[in-house]
Parts: sequence; structure tokens; C-alpha cells
Amino acid sequence: MSTYTDPGTVKATGTAFEIIETLAREDGGRVTKIAAKLGLAKSTVHRHLATLEELEYVVKEEGEYRISFRFLKLGEQTRKQTDTYEMARQKVGKIAEQTDERAQFVVEEHGKAVYVFGEAGEHAVQTNSEIGKYRPLQSMAAGKAILAHLPEARVGEIVRRHGLPALTENTITDEDELYAGLEEIRERGYSINDQETIPGLRAVGVPIECPDGGVFGALSVSGPTHRVQGERLEETIPNILLGTANELELDMKYS
Repeated sequence: MSTYTDPGTVKATGTAFEIIETLAREDGGRVTKIAAKLGLAKSTVHRHLATLEELEYVVKEEGEYRISFRFLKLGEQTRKQTDTYEMARQKVGKIAEQTDERAQFVVEEHGKAVYVFGEAGEHAVQTNSEIGKYRPLQSMAAGKAILAHLPEARVGEIVRRHGLPALTENTITDEDELYAGLEEIRERGYSINDQETIPGLRAVGVPIECPDGGVFGALSVSGPTHRVQGERLEETIPNILLGTANELELDMKYS
């Protein structure tokens, strides 16, 4: 259970969202289960769930609660905030078709990477890169591409807040190694994730820079190590991504 140290936060609101996230993570559950997971009184969890049900953010079926499709509408509205997101979605589909692998568009939010769009090419492997899922930025190609083009002060702030958690034995967990890697990405123009998120999977990422400066997000392609290697890893996929990123940046500038 989270603790709230900022006196400006509202504990009840935090508790409500912890309950929602637990319902999502556990694929639903009864009051007793959710209370035990969060270390809360059953009466507290029941009151929150009753309120959320009345507001139609959760559904109760035979004593079990689950989150409702109202969140689906909110998520879609988030992805349609600007025309640029729709442009990015179209580019992701194009990349997946060109590479036959899995293509993603990722943004940074609250110092983490979040998947916004994803498309699977003809030979794409299944991964756990669900839309809306958050991951440590330094653990993935798109996240490293974003970090490489953020101000160093912002990178330091993210590292202090979230640390450098490991997802595999290859994930960067050393701050000096991270900064050295980000410099290489800036020089090369693209990032590589060599089994740092999932064993047996490699990915290439490139940043999408805003017309007025800053980073809008990043595009990436991921695939199994036996296919994403050699010239395909170092030239073919990076060139597709860099060309598509350039198109998107031009679309953003002149739209």
C-alpha cells in the first residue's frame, strides 16, 4: 500500500485508485480479497467499491467486482487528444507492415514509459507490451530513445524518483552506464534494447522530437534475437524507423 507524504494529496482519492488498480491487476475480486491485498479494513474497501459502482467505474457480479468499460472510453479520449496521436498510430501500422515485427509508439509520463499504440506484423511474436502498460524507461528501446533527448536534469530527476529497476539480467541498473549509453544513442540516432525487457527479444527505438523542442515520444520495433540481428538490427530496422520518425516530425510541423 502506498504512503502519501505530500500534505496536498487526498488520501481517500489515493485509496480509491489503489483499489481500482488492484482490481485491474487481479482481474477482479471480492471485498475480502482486495482488502487483504491492500492491508485495508473490509468496511473501507466496501465503501469505496460501492461509490465506484454507483459512479459506474466498477461492476459487481455475484459478489465480485471488476473495473468497467468506462475506463476504455477515457483511455480512447486520452489517445485522441491531438491529431498527432492519430498520425503516430498510422505510422505504427506502416512500420509493422514494413518489418513484419511488432511496432510500438511510446511516450514518457510521470517518469515512466507507457505504450500508447502497438501493431503486430505478420511474423510478430507475442509480448506483454499491453497498451497503457508502464515500464521503466531505461529498460526498453523506446524509453532509452526518449531519455537520450530529455534534458540531463530531467533524466536525473527520473532516476532519483524511480531508480533503475532490473527487468532482466541485461537491464541497465548503473547510472554511469546509463549516461554513457544515452550519449551513444544521441551519436548513433537510435537505441537498442538487447534482451533488457524480455529474454530472447531485441528492439530498436528512435525519438519523435517536437517542432518547438522536447520529445513527443518514440517509435520502436521488437522481435526475437534470431531475426533482429546483424544488418537488420544495425541498418534495416533503424533506417525504417528513422525515415518514419522524420515523416512524423514533418507532419507535426506543418499540420
